Amino acid sequence: MDLNAYQRRARATALYPEDAKLLYPVLKLSGEAGEVSEKLGKAMRDRGWSPGHELPEEVRDDLVRELGDVLWYVASVAADLGVDLRTVAERNVAKLADRAERGTLHGSGDDR
Repeated sequence: MDLNAYQRRARATALYPEDAKLLYPVLKLSGEAGEVSEKLGKAMRDRGWSPGHELPEEVRDDLVRELGDVLWYVASVAADLGVDLRTVAERNVAKLADRAERGTLHGSGDDR
């Protein structure tokens, strides 16, 4: 499925008030991203997982589900901004390619 098709299908399931447009999905996006972190942290604490080792299949599946929720909110934020996901992805890849060409992939800051 291409990104714009995903965005259209995801948008059809959006159930938040019009007056919460943009704010609601932005707030929820950070929560879902936090859930990705939580799942990995619990794998470390409860299952003894450590970086460099293979994740148990059920933890991997949980992470994929949470990433789907993150993607849903990214698609919703983009839709509320009036931009399609393909444009978001293309701009991001162009930014990264420019940084790579200039040797500025390392470091921090948006304007490097």
